[in-house]
Amino acid sequence: MKKYLLFFTTFLLLWSCSKDYDPVLQTEWMERESGFQQKYELEELVVLSRHNIRTPMVGKGSVLTRLTDPAYQWHQWTEPASHLTDKGERLEARMGTFFREWLSKKSFLDDYTANKSTFRFYANAKQRCQLTARTFADALFPGEKPEVEMKVTFDTMDPVFNPQITKLPEGFADKAQKEIAARFGDINKHIAAQYAVLENVIGLKNAPAYPDTTSFSQFPSSVGFKLNAEPYMTGGLKMACSVSDALVLQYYEEPDAKKAAFGHDFTDTDWVNASLVKEWYGEILFTAPSVAVNVAHPLLQTMLSELQQKGRVFSFLCGHDSNIASVLASLEVEEYDLPRTIEKKTPIGAKVVVEKFKAADGTEYADLWMVYASTSQLRNESALSYGEPPVAVRLRLSGLPENADHLYRLSDVEQRFSKAIAAYDAL
Repeated sequence: MKKYLLFFTTFLLLWSCSKDYDPVLQTEWMERESGFQQKYELEELVVLSRHNIRTPMVGKGSVLTRLTDPAYQWHQWTEPASHLTDKGERLEARMGTFFREWLSKKSFLDDYTANKSTFRFYANAKQRCQLTARTFADALFPGEKPEVEMKVTFDTMDPVFNPQITKLPEGFADKAQKEIAARFGDINKHIAAQYAVLENVIGLKNAPAYPDTTSFSQFPSSVGFKLNAEPYMTGGLKMACSVSDALVLQYYEEPDAKKAAFGHDFTDTDWVNASLVKEWYGEILFTAPSVAVNVAHPLLQTMLSELQQKGRVFSFLCGHDSNIASVLASLEVEEYDLPRTIEKKTPIGAKVVVEKFKAADGTEYADLWMVYASTSQLRNESALSYGEPPVAVRLRLSGLPENADHLYRLSDVEQRFSKAIAAYDAL
């Protein structure tokens, strides 16, 4: 627990260094060092994406109204709650355009022209996921209108992307609770400083909920499990997460940073603190080992199938931050820092990119990256290109050996997927 909490709190120190992050370093992901191209051929990409900017999950007249000083006005969204915004759609188009530029250099787009089954686009049926995938696909192949698969009724949850508990044997809840306690400790205690940032920025002391609600910390937070439902939380962190989520989305959408913070002079560190609340919420709910392999099971199966699908060169799977969190936890990805973003675990619109390579001797290798637009690129709607690429951070799989070029054997990565899938079967 101490190791995890130390890493979590040092995000704030790392942020000050990340502002000087050099975009040129991204060539390590796009092209690698000299000689790499002669040693390895890129065969396939499997991309697990989070949807792009959406409206808050809660709408007008919600808990946000009760917790906020009446003098402060939340952003007036034109789209329904939890829907992809127009800005989110434009930003995803920029990301798709960047991938088009990159993949055209790899001659991947020629494969689509020859056989459209070499590319797959599949998204959860929620509007924000379907539209994200549709926008990305159209930017990747302008005018082609690639199929975006939807397996269930529109705006419902596809079981592949639904982070629900599908096995609840006797003893599971107790084991999961012990894992959460060991990893995170007292849920409210370790996020108290971030609570204070939120309480101040929304003017909680002047809100309708005060004095019944004086602090998020006054309500103990706990996690529970039900069969065929997402892990759920009660208490202060659940309330604070709604505020954190809405505030971060407001910051992305509102050009005036001071207005986004209700007139406060928020620093970069303040925005990271505000965002950490919702990320703490997601980590607690979805990354404990037993929970992660439970909720990620169908998606792990799908990703492994795509990696092994003969003839496939590109797969785009679009879901949620909970999907990325649970998949990475199931694969035992080491802790990572994401520079140039206020969201330190799964930035909005982020993509986990699994690359598959073949060496000259026929051996297959894999590499994993988190690719995302920086906070500045999101707020400013920056064009993404080789000159101004998205940020890319290599993801390391705990305990797996890598070769001199920092690649894993594909068989080892596939075994890691199989291990997580087997862990579900053993629950």
